[in-house]
Amino acid sequence: MENIKYITENFGKYDISSIDSYMSIGGFEALRKAVAMDGDAVAAVLSEAKIKGRGGAEYPMGRKWSQARAVKRPHHCVVCNADEGETCTFKDRELIKNDPFNLIEAIIIAGWTVNAEDAYIYLRAEYAYLRPRLINAIQQAEEHGFLGKNILDTGWSYNIHLYSGAGAYVCGEGTALIRSIEGKAGRPRMKPPFMKQSGLFARPTCINNVESLSIVPHLLRNALPYMQAGTKESVGTKLISVGGNVNKPGVYEIPFGISIRDIIYDLAGGVQEGRNIRLVQFGGASGKISDDRILDVPYSYESFTANNLIIGSGSVLVIDERTSVIDFLRYTQDFFLHESCGQCTPCREGNRHIRIFLEKIKNGIHTDEDIRTMKTFATVMPMSSLCGLGETAQNALKSAFTIFPEVFTVKKSAGGI
Repeated sequence: MENIKYITENFGKYDISSIDSYMSIGGFEALRKAVAMDGDAVAAVLSEAKIKGRGGAEYPMGRKWSQARAVKRPHHCVVCNADEGETCTFKDRELIKNDPFNLIEAIIIAGWTVNAEDAYIYLRAEYAYLRPRLINAIQQAEEHGFLGKNILDTGWSYNIHLYSGAGAYVCGEGTALIRSIEGKAGRPRMKPPFMKQSGLFARPTCINNVESLSIVPHLLRNALPYMQAGTKESVGTKLISVGGNVNKPGVYEIPFGISIRDIIYDLAGGVQEGRNIRLVQFGGASGKISDDRILDVPYSYESFTANNLIIGSGSVLVIDERTSVIDFLRYTQDFFLHESCGQCTPCREGNRHIRIFLEKIKNGIHTDEDIRTMKTFATVMPMSSLCGLGETAQNALKSAFTIFPEVFTVKKSAGGI
């Protein structure tokens, strides 16, 4: 199977340091088309393509833009979430590296659609080496009249600002992200107010991640190839990050509907040294897991929902038989224990205690009461945590209760009182 190209169509086709080179392959034609349209018409294009947010939340993008546009307050702003912090997720990095001008064009189109005055790119700390690439693209867009005052003689003014994070996973959550830009501690806040009404600097705010935005110019230029790919409910193509114990880890663009088997054994070259699969995790550390019974399930929103999985950030992490289920869960729990901001008790204490229970299971000293308590914590955390970290931190564990119940079995002693 060949890696298809729609979202990645521009990769390798132009000099990424030159806006003129980008324009030679049709760059900024989508923006010219967008400013000749009403913002609602642009949002309608996204709704017709059934695009869901590609950062993990899977919220319909056309609906988000329509709702943001409908807020009757001045000084709207757009935020590009480039804080790609999920483990085994690195697709947004490839979009910034290989097609920076397309991302800038997309952010400008988003601003036009929602009537924004400013945009902010929040770049992951580990991607600091990509800052010069984005700064160059922003500056050249300004020089060519695509940013600044009276863009393309529309009377509309708009600017893009670049901010860098400090390496906090929780800042991928929208409210924590905007607090970080504001110079505050990157901790989530309560909602409402929702960000479309009061977000960054208390302004109406529309947030999308890099992949979600990057699709937009391609759709406005030519939506037909996208609309013809995928399934009825999961239209088009998706960027996925495949990693772990595979022969060819990397970023692949796939049509929705291909099987997990095709992804792992065709695109990613199979499992290293022909080993058996222990488990596969989808959607990053906060994603759910399954065993090799999932291999023939199509990669689509509807199929994943039917199989109690989530596409999330688009990662596919393959773990072979050398790693036990409990060890995998321990490593995942270490990640969340480290990355929890500690603001709310269910997440702070729940992650800490579940890590203790997993260590007891590893050492074979757990009890039936330990398992019951751990299941209670894993159930309560999603219902009572303030943000997505605490809500999803136990997705892998809860999946394991169902898929691998034997690893939680309490061994009874043969003798004794």
